[in-house]
Amino acid sequence: MSETSLLSRPNEKQLYRDALWERRTLLSLASPALLSIVLIIIIPVAWLFYLSFIGKDGGFSMENYARMVESKTYARIFLTTFKVSALTTIICILIGYPLAYFLSQLPRKAANICMLTVLLPFWTSLLVRTYAWLVILQRNGLINNWGIKLGLWDEPLKLAYGLNGTLIGMVHIMAPFLILPLYGTMKTINQDYMKASANLGATPIRTFWQVFFPLSLPGLSAGTLIVFVLCLGFFVTPAILGGGKVIMVSMQISNNIELFFNWGAASALGVVLLATTMLILFISSRVLKIDKILGGGQ
Repeated sequence: MSETSLLSRPNEKQLYRDALWERRTLLSLASPALLSIVLIIIIPVAWLFYLSFIGKDGGFSMENYARMVESKTYARIFLTTFKVSALTTIICILIGYPLAYFLSQLPRKAANICMLTVLLPFWTSLLVRTYAWLVILQRNGLINNWGIKLGLWDEPLKLAYGLNGTLIGMVHIMAPFLILPLYGTMKTINQDYMKASANLGATPIRTFWQVFFPLSLPGLSAGTLIVFVLCLGFFVTPAILGGGKVIMVSMQISNNIELFFNWGAASALGVVLLATTMLILFISSRVLKIDKILGGGQ
């Protein structure tokens, strides 16, 4: 046996001990965070799954899931949830993309000042904002009163207590979640690309669609996903501005608990909504490469 191999063995053992000690140290440092995840996320979700399989008689049963498959009411509720979420996301894109583009073209100081108008809603309670929209949109609200006085219409418009009011309130709350990641992506786009495109003879419109817009897609994809997923579990705004006409999954979960005291049915709805959200995130991570998007494209 050579002298070199004899000397390398203690070094290998020492490296193994150092690596093992480092792993144990990292595990001990991360243990509070891991414990918090177990207590706050894993245990409640496991309890939710358990309750979803408890029938009315208190035994194990699939009746809660079977009811969702057989009942047309649940199908209509899920359809409404996805419809409201999709419409809210589309409107946020139509409003948020031009606004984010405008902010990205401003000087930094002016952009920071204008960004305060986007962040301002976060400083007010969601419940307060929702009731403020109710005051503005109702039959005797500011919009209807001003519209009638200006002669724009003769009778009050049905803006609140329906789909229109729900969309207006949700867009106002969700728009910043799309604008912020989109603005961050647009600010990182190198302006030399636009100058090079112009030097090659491209018009400003062609430069935007063939150079700027593709480079802004990571921020647009991330913002779109965030808005859509958050809308799936929305409760306060549809409950107040919808007036009982726009029933989403979160509202049905509340009804099952408060009105029918059926924790099993409510838990089953929560499980299905959670599984749907996880499926959307999984598909997005594969199709849109959302992990690279959120990681800055690295």
